[in-house]
Amino acid sequence: MTMFRRVLLLWLFMFWQGGFLFYGAVVVTVGAGVLGSDFDQGQITRIVTQYLNLTGLVVLLAWTWDLIAERTALWKRRIAAWLFLLLGLAVLAWLHPRMADYIDVDNHRFLDRAAFRHLHRWYLRVSTVQWLAAIVFTFWTLQSWRATDRQSALTKPVCD
Repeated sequence: MTMFRRVLLLWLFMFWQGGFLFYGAVVVTVGAGVLGSDFDQGQITRIVTQYLNLTGLVVLLAWTWDLIAERTALWKRRIAAWLFLLLGLAVLAWLHPRMADYIDVDNHRFLDRAAFRHLHRWYLRVSTVQWLAAIVFTFWTLQSWRATDRQSALTKPVCD
């Protein structure tokens, strides 16, 4: 069951964070080129990020399974990183509708470009810091799993 939990959680985490990285690094640029404008690509991103943030919430809730199951010396660090990731999602969820308030989708224009850009920069900053925190969370999780496996190996009875 331990291996199943770990593999499932890693794949969920890769789906969320890998999706974010690929979308930000490739899809946004390609989409703007194909669609002909950053505004048009932004209309897609506006919807995709809602799914991305919802995915993040589901993934972090699933990770509570591991945080409860594996309490090593790194447990407090992992909880702190997990809470930081959750806080990042909350901030992104708060920023998203505020940015949308400055877009007139029907008339294909910004209502206040400067205000939108200000919020969008914060959205990108929070997303980037969240991504960095995800790397730290992953590192600490792998260390924790390694410690658990070593401890299990020491306490298993030796078969002759």
